[in-house]
Amino acid sequence: MTNPSAPEPVLAAPVVHLLVERGETLAVAESLTGGLLAATIVEVAGVSAVFRGGLVVYATDLKATLAGVPQPLLDKQGPVDPDVALALAEGARRTCRADWGLATTGVAGPDPQDDKPPGLVYVAVAGPTGRRVDELKIDGPRTAVRAGAVSHALESLVTLLRSPTANTPHH
Repeated sequence: MTNPSAPEPVLAAPVVHLLVERGETLAVAESLTGGLLAATIVEVAGVSAVFRGGLVVYATDLKATLAGVPQPLLDKQGPVDPDVALALAEGARRTCRADWGLATTGVAGPDPQDDKPPGLVYVAVAGPTGRRVDELKIDGPRTAVRAGAVSHALESLVTLLRSPTANTPHH
């Protein structure tokens, strides 16, 4: 039985195809999505040519120890923060030796976390031709928040891969 709130695997297809064309690789670091981003990406046929792997760093201490987010940043800002999201994306790139890193952090709900409201999400992309972090406010149950984070993460990466500065592969 499929979950109607789960992201469609077709959302990941443009990411995989663009990375194959460019000869570049991808890794993920996930907090609130708990592996859903990686699972969505690996639904695409041919993904093994570009997907290196990922880190599910749900616990705050793992964001530092596995993904390399600076502990002082976590201590000062907490795990739900745009700078932490970028550090997670960079950590995924570094740890998995990938060209691109994609990261999610936020509050899936239903309860607030560290005074951050449910539905507050940060999605970050870091790669050889650009970086971006987006703040999202997603209404709905946990499934909708997590699915929305995955969808936005994939769209953000496609946007960067298609940007004029990203036309030439950099190795």
